[in-house]
Amino acid sequence: MSERGRITLRVRVVPRASANGVASRAGVLVVRVTAPPVEGRANEAALRAVAKALGVAPSEVLLVRGATGRTKTLSVPASAAEALARMLK
Repeated sequence: MSERGRITLRVRVVPRASANGVASRAGVLVVRVTAPPVEGRANEAALRAVAKALGVAPSEVLLVRGATGRTKTLSVPASAAEALARMLK
């Protein structure tokens, strides 16, 4: 999906992981964060992890849907699509 130079992607967040990281499993981005799912801390950590993996500023990664669930929809700049394609391979 594209909206004014942005694309949306679905990610699966795993809170309380042993380390932060972004990986692909069966074509789905899995974001592991050490933060607990309390008071939005895991969401914030997930947004920072995705931004770092895509090489964009954390403020460029927006949570669109899924604030309370493990499956989230994020909006990222379309310029990050090449990095995203590499991660999904």
